[in-house]
Order: sequence, then structure tokens, then C-alpha cells
Amino acid sequence: MSDSKTLVIACGGTGGHLFPGIAVAEAWEASGGNALLLISEKKVDAQASSKYGGLSFETIPAVAKPSTFSLKMIPFLMKLWKTDRKCRQILKKHNALSVIGMGGFTSLPPVHAGHALGLPVFVHDSNALPGKANRLTARWCDAVLLGLEAAVSYFPKSTCKVTGTPVRKELNTLPSREDAARKWNLDPAKKTLLIMGGSQGAKHLNSLMAEASQQLPDVQFLHLTGAADAERVKGLVGDNPAYTVVDFCDDMAAAFAVSDLAICRSGASSLTELAHVGMPALLVPYPYAADDHQTKNAEVFSEAGACLLKQESDLSTENLVENIKSMLQDGVFADMQRKMQAMAVPDAAQKIISVVEEAIDAR
Repeated sequence: MSDSKTLVIACGGTGGHLFPGIAVAEAWEASGGNALLLISEKKVDAQASSKYGGLSFETIPAVAKPSTFSLKMIPFLMKLWKTDRKCRQILKKHNALSVIGMGGFTSLPPVHAGHALGLPVFVHDSNALPGKANRLTARWCDAVLLGLEAAVSYFPKSTCKVTGTPVRKELNTLPSREDAARKWNLDPAKKTLLIMGGSQGAKHLNSLMAEASQQLPDVQFLHLTGAADAERVKGLVGDNPAYTVVDFCDDMAAAFAVSDLAICRSGASSLTELAHVGMPALLVPYPYAADDHQTKNAEVFSEAGACLLKQESDLSTENLVENIKSMLQDGVFADMQRKMQAMAVPDAAQKIISVVEEAIDAR
């Protein structure tokens, strides 16, 4: 592989796109290549990428598509055109070999630009129900790379490869439970629940968990609330020493290492990481996700017996407590843990790289 040429990975907008992109970049560079990650100008991208100083990042304008018949389509198309031109300049400057879009409209301009320049281009979709942006981007792609088999039917005119969704290398070796517990002053001998609301927020779920904690005296909590809701949740839980509230976590390896069970949304990247570490979960899909795709993701894992699926509208403090107690029973927990581990695709990044290299060689 030539050291002078670069794999460009468009992965901005959300952690669900960024972290799998980072995983591909890590694997590509480990095999001897150079990677450039294109991220959006959003604060979440800058914050999440800041710890990966060994990788190269460049920002491009995020382009979110309005309704097709909206008057906002005209400025959208203008911005899309400008971003496409910028992406072509970036690809030429870095002597790009190939382009992978990790999903969303941030991926569309780089993939289209790569296609126009005659490069092998790909889009990766982690979800069971792919987004509209990826279905549009797929028309220019050599192949569509998928995290889940359930998504294949949404790309009838494309060559599809089910690769799984890649996981950052930092999750390959977790710290000891004792070391992770010290990070947040937790008791390593106590059952620990990891609560994650996702980047789009979970105010109601956060409130339910704070209330449920009062009925779970034998459990401790590591609650990743997001910055917008941290102070409110701290007020709800008061001085409970078994309840730790964290506004932003840049050490998910430690969070997973100290935890037994997750209560979280069902974004594809989160589910991939839970499968990778073998952690059962109570999944509460984000109710306003596009096309309710988080429910589709959760159904795949729930049907496999790896998780319990509950809609937010159906949850109360009482049944949340009952579900948590039931899932923590030894036999139930061990069965779900085994089935969650079976959902993992540990070599997903390498599968993606193999597809890309094959296409590059064919050119």
C-alpha cells in the first residue's frame, strides 16, 4: 500500500458516524496507509475527535437536507454544490485513493466528489433501517457496506456487503473493573447500571432513572446525561453516593469496564459497542428518530434475546424498576450476555478495508 496516498473517511455529525469512522481509520493506518477523516463543524465532532491526536481531521460544512418541496431546497443545493467543490479540492490535495462515507448528509458531498474524480467510493450504514441520505448516496457507490443484514433490502440496485460496524481499538482492551471504579469513586463489588441518553438527549428517561434509583438500593449508577441535562439530574438524585452523574464521557472503555447492564437509546453505534463488550441492555429507542429507525435496530437485538426493548411512552418508574431487577437475575443476565456477545462482529473494520483494497486494486 502506498504511503503517499490516502483513504478519506467522511464521518461527521454524530458519534454514531464519527466513532465507526475512527475505527476504520485506525485499522487502515495500522495496515500501513494514511487516513483523513472529514468531520462537520459541530461542537460534538470537535469534542469527540480531540482525543485522537494521532489521526488527521479536516472539517467540511454539514449539509442537512430540508423537505424536498421546501423553499429551503435552493440554499441547500447551493451549499451542497459548494461543499462538493471543497471536497474535490481536498481529495486532490491529499491524493486520495478512495472515499468512504459513514452515513448522513455529511457523507454525500465527499462520496459524490470521489465518484466524479473516478475513485472507488462507498457508504456505510449501521442501522437496520437505513437513512434517506445513505439511500441517495448509494447511487454513486461501488458498494454499500452494512452493519446489519436487515438493511440489505433497502438497497435493491446496489452491491451490498454486510461487514458489521467497526469499533474503536480502545474498546478492545478494557481496564480492570477496579481501576475503572476508582475513576468515578464507585464500588467495584456492586452491580452497576450504565445509563446513556445518546447525543439527541433523553430528559424523560433521565428523570425516570433518577426516580427508579430510590427503589434499587443494592445497585449503583453511572449516568451519562449529556451537558444539557447534567445539573437537573444532579438535583434529582441529590446526595446519593451511589449515583454518579457525568455530563460527557471520553473514556467509554472505563465506563463499560465498571458496568454490568446498560439502559440506553438504540443507536446503531451504541448497540455495536455493547455487543463488542458483551453488555446486555434495556433499550429505549429515541421516539423522534427519523423513520423510527432506532426501534428497528432494537428489534434486531431484542429478537436475538440480547436486549429488552421498551418504548419510552410505555415506561413508568415502577415497570422500569421491575425490568431492571428481572434482567439482573443471574440466569437471565448470563443468557442475555451470551446472546449479546454473539451479535458482535469483531473484525468489521478489517472486512471494510478488504472491500476497499479490492476495489482499489481493480482500478
